[in-house]
Amino acid sequence: MSAEGYYWLKFFHFAAFISWMAMLFYLPRLFVYHAEHIENKAFCEVIKIQERKLYNGIGWIAMFGTAGTGLAIWLLAKPDLIAQPYFHVKLTCAALMVAYHLSLGHYMKLFREDRCFKPGKFFRVYNEVPTIIMCVILYEMVVKAYLG
Repeated sequence: MSAEGYYWLKFFHFAAFISWMAMLFYLPRLFVYHAEHIENKAFCEVIKIQERKLYNGIGWIAMFGTAGTGLAIWLLAKPDLIAQPYFHVKLTCAALMVAYHLSLGHYMKLFREDRCFKPGKFFRVYNEVPTIIMCVILYEMVVKAYLG
């Protein structure tokens, strides 16, 4: 793969990852509003639309974009990454991020069916999970990869 192709792949990988993180950060915030205004049915109907559009319209596309470009970088440009311990940590974190993404879909379904009774405080705390995972990924891919 040419250097130019590699940098374009990285560009699209970063763009998809940022978009995915935006969804992972914002959807739990919508859940906070939903949980804290559960008695306001009209408000909740609007929030349900926002949740669905964010999850389905941005989340899935960004997640598959991140995974697809990440796999392309790995397999086409940097197949030797698999030998690096920091890359194993990144792959584990990526799997955790996918699991978190799916868990948000579960909570969204519960809210859609008016069966989610977790308090707003739960989603405030749950909202920190992707931040922690993202920081581990960044540490592994920037600090460990370049400084050893």
